[in-house]
Amino acid sequence: MNFPKIDPIGSVKGFYSDAKHVASVSYKPDMDTFRRTLKIVLLGIILLGVMGFIIYVIINNLIL
Repeated sequence: MNFPKIDPIGSVKGFYSDAKHVASVSYKPDMDTFRRTLKIVLLGIILLGVMGFIIYVIINNLIL
């Protein structure tokens, strides 16, 4: 079986060039955008926590 050769130096150079491109395209959000994003992320974390707690309670009540 012939495996493709991996060039570690080329991979690092490619990653560096991709990271440089992302840094040049990105921008700092204004406070309104930041707060909206923060609210959405926190809502998602809370929803996941509540769902996990409900599953935990259901499973513990079924086992006991």
